[in-house]
Amino acid sequence: MKSKIGIIIAREYLQRVRKKSFIITTIATPILLLVLMCLPAILMNVNMTSAKEVGVIDPSGKIAEKLVDSPLATFTKLDMDPDSISAEAGFDAFLILPSNVIERPVGISLYSRDASTMMLESYITQSLDDIIEQERLDAMDMGNLKSVLKEIEVNSSLNTFKLNESNEVVNSSTTISYVIGLIMSAVLYFFLLMYGQMVMTSIVEEKSNRVLELIVTSVKPMQIMMGKIIGVGCVALTQLAVWAVIILGATMTLLPMIISPELAGDISAFNAGTLDATQASIDIEGIQALSIVGDTGYLIGIMGWLLLFLLGGFLLYAAIYAAIGSAIDNVQDGSQLQAFVLIPLIISFFASTTVAANPDSGLAFWLSIVPFTSPLVMMTRIPFDIPVGEIILSLVILYISFILMVWLAGKIYRVGIFMYGKKPTIKDLIRWARY
Repeated sequence: MKSKIGIIIAREYLQRVRKKSFIITTIATPILLLVLMCLPAILMNVNMTSAKEVGVIDPSGKIAEKLVDSPLATFTKLDMDPDSISAEAGFDAFLILPSNVIERPVGISLYSRDASTMMLESYITQSLDDIIEQERLDAMDMGNLKSVLKEIEVNSSLNTFKLNESNEVVNSSTTISYVIGLIMSAVLYFFLLMYGQMVMTSIVEEKSNRVLELIVTSVKPMQIMMGKIIGVGCVALTQLAVWAVIILGATMTLLPMIISPELAGDISAFNAGTLDATQASIDIEGIQALSIVGDTGYLIGIMGWLLLFLLGGFLLYAAIYAAIGSAIDNVQDGSQLQAFVLIPLIISFFASTTVAANPDSGLAFWLSIVPFTSPLVMMTRIPFDIPVGEIILSLVILYISFILMVWLAGKIYRVGIFMYGKKPTIKDLIRWARY
């Protein structure tokens, strides 16, 4: 026979996971995120139209012949009056240049039969700038100045590596770690806020319907609260686990299809420590990033830590939400009391951007130890390969804080669920906790 708290957990869990909205959201959200990541490249390929036929009227005779055709436009020099372009067929657009365009490049006009595009206009503008600059250099007898500047131009590339405690090189990309950390922090913020409020809403609904008055005749208030918290927590873990499986599966399937054989060889050589940076197909940082994203073990480790901090953070905040829900008669009355939850979450969410910029700072360490901010802040730091001891310490403090918070919230809960008709104050909650 199931225990009473087990029955409550099963009810809270099954009631939510069986909903069509939950199933659709759980499956569709990660797929939508993956599509959005690939959408710019897809739209770029779909949006590529045929080249525009552009007729160029150039009284100066110095520009038109130097315009280079591209997939966006092909240029043809026209010897005609600008006022008669409407009678000229066979061209999609007309580019009209003033006679003194070299000295004063203003008043340049583009007439298009169809809607012009920003890419076409940008290409034409850049081409004109390059040609006019070269003409001015030629007039000053400095024709090769641009090529000389190009030869001495420097774009330094800094490849970053991390040494672990054994002085072994660890594959680490600051950019990828920064992005992954902020994404994990945002995911935790979303889950803690959404599912914590779900606990509060569930309690308020049952309290307003007087269902709790019947339940407490056979189940202790503490069992009711724990059943609701654990049941909703299992829903959150289920959704996150499904997301992790879909994202990992998509990464393992799609990444090999996107990466070229040459790039795959560079990644293998990089992981083996034999890559020649001068012969790599792309810069080392790009290879390093792809190596990390394609490392299934690394991604599974990140997801594992995420589940642990999600569970600990949810249990902590859900206990507070449960206490708030038991003390109010409707969700609107809880807006003031929810500040105790929202303020730490908002602080830790915005602090994550600062922590990601300097994950080894003293501020980052203490924010990742304080239980109310540790879930978000520590998940921001973990991709930077911080010491495992700090992660374990943060988890231990988080789960101990959850136990203490459940004890405190339970004392408020057992009194609050029987209170009706009065909006509680902070002083009331303190008095209930001291009973």
